[in-house]
Amino acid sequence: MSQEITAATFDSVLATRELPVLVDFWAPWCGPCRALGPTLEQVAAEHADKVAVYKCNVDDEGDLAMRFNVVSIPTLILFKGGQPVLTMMGNQSKAALESQLLAAL
Repeated sequence: MSQEITAATFDSVLATRELPVLVDFWAPWCGPCRALGPTLEQVAAEHADKVAVYKCNVDDEGDLAMRFNVVSIPTLILFKGGQPVLTMMGNQSKAALESQLLAAL
């Protein structure tokens, strides 16, 4: 299951997680974000041993979104070793999301 991440916790989460971290930059008013939510929760549950999934509300964490040049939501960014290694934008099917994510792990 995904957890919330904020600017205050972001760097410590990346530093302390042994697994790669996938961050979903989203907003509650965003239709594609809401559509992606259940798919992302399934992927998070099924691959909890491979990746930690977090959600970042861009309305609340605008500075964090700007830090990673998030200009469209939903945007998913995979971090390995604290560095972004994969960016996916827009709503994704489960198969497409898993394919890109697992290839990058």
